[in-house]
Amino acid sequence: MPRQSISFTTPNEAWLQEQVENEEYTSKSEVVNDLIRKARENEYIRNKLISAEQGDFSKLTRDEILAKARAALGNDAEL
Repeated sequence: MPRQSISFTTPNEAWLQEQVENEEYTSKSEVVNDLIRKARENEYIRNKLISAEQGDFSKLTRDEILAKARAALGNDAEL
């Protein structure tokens, strides 16, 4: 796996460290990779929504598609 060196602001560094200390993650790298995965997933969903709205793929509105996606993932899902 390629290694990267990145700098964080003091509040972001503290938040990352807190995630590890709270045992939500085992390392700051794991936190960053999870955030990137979530951003990529959100981008994928957003692109699908745009495609559906523009291409007659679906007759549903953006809000209806989001509601269905949230229902499928559970009511607490953040999209």
